[in-house]
Amino acid sequence: MALSLDLSGRVALVTGGVRGIGAGVAAVLAEAGATVYVCSRSAVEVPDGIRHLVCDVRDAEDVGAMIDAIVNESGSLDILVNNAGGAPAAEAATASPRFHEKVVGLNLLAPLLVAQAANAVMQRQPSGGAIVNVSSIAAHRPAPTIAAYGAAKAGLDALTRSLAMEWGPRVRVNAIDVGLCRTEQAEDHYGSDERVAAIERTIPLGRMADPLEIGRVAAFLASDLASYVSGARVACDGGGEPPIFLHIAEASSVAPREVTYRASRGQA
Repeated sequence: MALSLDLSGRVALVTGGVRGIGAGVAAVLAEAGATVYVCSRSAVEVPDGIRHLVCDVRDAEDVGAMIDAIVNESGSLDILVNNAGGAPAAEAATASPRFHEKVVGLNLLAPLLVAQAANAVMQRQPSGGAIVNVSSIAAHRPAPTIAAYGAAKAGLDALTRSLAMEWGPRVRVNAIDVGLCRTEQAEDHYGSDERVAAIERTIPLGRMADPLEIGRVAAFLASDLASYVSGARVACDGGGEPPIFLHIAEASSVAPREVTYRASRGQA
């Protein structure tokens, strides 16, 4: 068959799809031909061709009403991209239990809630459906000041594998572990352009991701090109992060090979 990414006739929902990575995902899905819905907790303007619904993805009644509205209007729900998430920085030692509860609720329990509602529809459809969970590299490396977020994303990756096993063969479930992404909030997260440039020099591909690039990975996983991909965790991080001892070596007179040797012996 021709290798084309065509989502014509598919109906997609992108949670938190009004800005940042979610907006990039929604734009790519729409460009590929899908009917795209996005949701957020308040009414906002969205680009032409994108449909917006107000929904708190942490609320079961809101989620049920949103899924019903999509199916009643468009006849199906073929693609779900669980993108809504995030967390402000906070020290794990001093953050309140309520803070941690809200972070885990938004980044782990809400995706499960929306996935449950979407799966109930997809299981009844002859063509089934595809769910893509937007996770983070914080799930698999230390995440100081966002510890609860990293733990929730690790849970989301585990959830992805379990749901893929439970809900197959009709519904495929995959995750994207996103690295650093240059969104409209980049300055708030990373600081000035100079700081962003310094951070980007540590990434093997030399730059942060564009939200559209995350969208293309999501579109692939939702498409027939990935028809035998389920339970996968796709790293979209520009090649990863170099070990910190390499930065230490560059800033000192110690040769990288010597630092590597010391690290292997627990001496770094």
